[in-house]
Parts: sequence; C-alpha cells; structure tokens
Amino acid sequence: MDAAFTAEQDEIRRTLRELLARHCGPDEVRAAVRTAEGYDAVLWRRLARELGLPGLATPEAYGGVGCGTAELALACEETGRALLPSPLLATAALAAPLITALGTEAQRTALLPAIAAGELTATLAVPGTGLSTGLGLTGDEAGGDTGGEWAGGGRAGGVQARPASGEEGWRLYGEAAQVLDGHSAGLLVVAAHTGGFPRSRTLLFLVRTDTASGLVRTRQTSMDETRPLGRIELRDTEAELLGVDSADETSAALAAAGRTAAAVLAAEAAGAAASALERTVEYVKAREQFGRAIGSFQAVKHRLADGYVRVQAARSAAYYATWDPTAAGLALAQALEALRITAGEAIQLHGGIGFTWEHEAHLYFKRATADELLFGPVHRLRDRAAHQAGLFLAGGAGAEVAV
Repeated sequence: MDAAFTAEQDEIRRTLRELLARHCGPDEVRAAVRTAEGYDAVLWRRLARELGLPGLATPEAYGGVGCGTAELALACEETGRALLPSPLLATAALAAPLITALGTEAQRTALLPAIAAGELTATLAVPGTGLSTGLGLTGDEAGGDTGGEWAGGGRAGGVQARPASGEEGWRLYGEAAQVLDGHSAGLLVVAAHTGGFPRSRTLLFLVRTDTASGLVRTRQTSMDETRPLGRIELRDTEAELLGVDSADETSAALAAAGRTAAAVLAAEAAGAAASALERTVEYVKAREQFGRAIGSFQAVKHRLADGYVRVQAARSAAYYATWDPTAAGLALAQALEALRITAGEAIQLHGGIGFTWEHEAHLYFKRATADELLFGPVHRLRDRAAHQAGLFLAGGAGAEVAV
C-alpha cells in the first residue's frame, strides 16, 4: 500500500480548502443552516460545477469523475474541517453507491448523471434509529432471518410496501423520523418491508419528492444544525423498486454502502477534529495568564499533544479504511471518539468564553455528539467490529477471548 497522496489528490485538497476558507467561515455556516434547505445552495452548485464534488466516486460512464472512495474521503475531510452544511454525505456516500450497486441500467442512466452534476440530491430513508444497523455498522445487515427488524419490523411499524393494484409500481406507507437531509433531498431511497409476515423482507425503493403524492416532509430540530434531519411520512405514496426483488442483494449493497459511508464519515470527523485542535492551539498561544501565554503551561501542552495524537491516528485509520473497507467501522469509531474528545478539550481550554453557547467550539462538539447518535455509538461500532473479526468466542457475557 502506498500511503502517499497523488498530485491529483493534493490538488483536490488544496482547491477545496481555499474555496471553503473564502465561503464557509463560522458566520457563513450559521447563515446557511437557517435556510430552508439547511445549506448554501449556491455554494453547493459551485462545488458541483467546479470540483465535481457529488460525482467524485461516480463512474465516468454516468457523468461522474470516476475517482474512488479515497478521493471522496479526502474531500469530506476538508468539508469536515469547515463544518460545511451540505447534502454531500447523504447523496454521494449513502444514496449514490446504492443506486450504482442495485439500480437497473435505466435507473442508473436516469439518476446518476443528475446526482453527479449536483442537480439532484438524494438520501437514504431508514425508519426509527436503524440507520447504523441497516448499514451493518452496529448490527447484522438487513436484520438476518428477522426480515429486517432494523427497518421497523414485519407486519407493522416502519415503512411497508405493496404492489400497486391494477398498475405497475409500488405503494409505500409508514414513516421515518430521522432522515439525513430528508426535508430537502430530491430523491429518497427508502428501506421498506414487503411480502407480509410469512415472507417478510426489506427492499429499497425510489421516491421522487417532486412528483410523489401522499408524501409529507418536515424538518426536525436537530442537535447539530449543520447535519439537518427530516421526518418522512408516506401515505400510499407511489415508488419504484430499486433494482430487482432480492433481499440478499439489498443486504449486500447496504453493507457495502455502510463501509463506504463509514470511511468517508471517519475522514470528515478527522478533519473536524483537526480544525478544532488548530483553533485551540491558536487561542492558547494568544491568551495570557499570570503574564505568559497559557499554551506555555506544561499541563496545556500535554492535553494538546494528546489531541494531536488522537487526530493523526483517526486520520490514518480513515484513509486505511478507504483501502481496506473491512476496517471502516473501527476507523469511524476512532474518528468519532477523537472528534468528541478534541471538541471537549477545545471548550475547556478556551476557558469561560468556550462555555458560551454561541462560541464556535460548540459547533464541533455538537457535530461529534450528533454523529455518534446517528451512526454510533462508539462502543457499539467497536463491539460489532470485534465480533466480525472473531475476537470473541460464542457464549454470551462470559465468552472468552479467542486465541
């Protein structure tokens, strides 16, 4: 494995960092999250047009740049540094890989070029709090033999799908309460149950929000305003099956998308942690106490050094996961923990001003907390990775470590 970045990757990083430095400061972030979309639509179109950001990992045959997960992770590390509110994660790391893996040729041709051009945003809608389980990060993909309990259950709960009577297509009914960018996305990839109790299985369906009837979307109040969530209500809403009717293929595609999303999200969290640490270092250099900068105190140096080690370890783990996707869950756990601890230290080391709710350090802390709630928590990510690696023998609470 060659861990060095290529000239093209360095150029992506440099260009994106310069652009975000000009257009995505703390004041711009706060203004963007208060728009109806929850992000700066003009900046999003510019990122799509000039850098091809939403299509970085999309094949060239479908209008994308044709790069891989590493380039997408690199871009998300920079968007994480700026805490950029955007539909990039939901569109490029969750929905687009599922359409690429499962979609028919007609579906890929119709949807992926628009996604790559930034004209269509998309997201994955999973009922309840089952997103991380459905993606295979904290539980079995597609619920194993239970028909997808993570998506709400068999006959009732979650989202149910049935063939439309007398016509082609499907009808969906149910709700998903915590959908990333669910209030603004132009396309929903919805996980829904079908087949009734005897043959219950979870499949994915496409819902175009501009034409679907019986669709109600509401933006939810979220802890992290830069990561907006929407409530989706489906009331006999027309939908199109994504790909073919195969629960096994759906499960495999969700697991693969989960590994991609985990690696990308780990890089984004590492970028946010690095930015929080850099801002703290600059502050302790300037803040004086007892006639000297507080950054000169040994205790402060130790805390900052610990933060630096955590950030670099998280960054290394994130990029390793782009090369070895089986490590994605552990990389995400490492990065989320690094961001939470680094953001907490930023609040502490900024002193009294850091504890004010309006201070920018809280933007990083809220991002760390919200991401753990949505994709974690850290201990479950690590527990899942440990069991997948066979570190523990079967036997419940008293299981011994495998040797």
